[in-house]
Amino acid sequence: MLFHATASSPMSPPVNSSARPLRVATLMLAAALPLAGCGANYASNDTATIGDYHERYPITVGEAPTTLDVYPTGGGLDAQSLANIRAFAARYQTFGEGRVAILAPGGARGRDAKAIEQIGHALANDGLRGYVTVGSYPASTDPNAAAPVRLVYQGLKATVSQACGQWPSDLASGGTIQGWKNDSYENFGCATQSMLAAEVADPRDLVQSRATGDGDVQMRLRAIGDVRNGNDPGTEWKTKLTAIGQVGTGD
Repeated sequence: MLFHATASSPMSPPVNSSARPLRVATLMLAAALPLAGCGANYASNDTATIGDYHERYPITVGEAPTTLDVYPTGGGLDAQSLANIRAFAARYQTFGEGRVAILAPGGARGRDAKAIEQIGHALANDGLRGYVTVGSYPASTDPNAAAPVRLVYQGLKATVSQACGQWPSDLASGGTIQGWKNDSYENFGCATQSMLAAEVADPRDLVQSRATGDGDVQMRLRAIGDVRNGNDPGTEWKTKLTAIGQVGTGD
């Protein structure tokens, strides 16, 4: 009887077909765990704040005092002070009502009395004769502090109702989520609104539009004449440009 020799090898364990899907699911779950934080709900029940600084610091047009501080030099008024007084008087004639008050600092000295007299003459020369009263206001007790003579009248003026400098929260704090919100801070826009209200020439321009003014007749006739003569009616600007290499050379 013949026997055939065969090489024997250890048998591999049987593969369980149901274990492979379980292993894949475990790997997918492990990979998804770091991304679980991305699905957190950051919704807030806080009341939405006003994000537009125009609404937070609105400019209002109404009756308010307008002041001018005059600093006498050498016991009198210089050319700059007189120019400021003339501009103040012109604005009063347009927007003011009632009387103009000349207020001297408390404990006025002789040079202040001379300046008050000059201010009264300047206002009278600008058409405010009979509309001026004289009074005083409490000044600083510091003898070295400059105490101006103050002119005041009541009239139409653009103002911001709230004062600037409101800092109720710490913008640099890292202990709260206040700095994480995409909101403007409380004082944002206040300075811009206040400067616009102070610089506007006519407060009425902030609440209503102006009527259309008369057109420039000469400009219209020039353009019409150019068209009739077959020329370009546009404006040609001739500007001599300076090479960048010549800037600062003194040539």
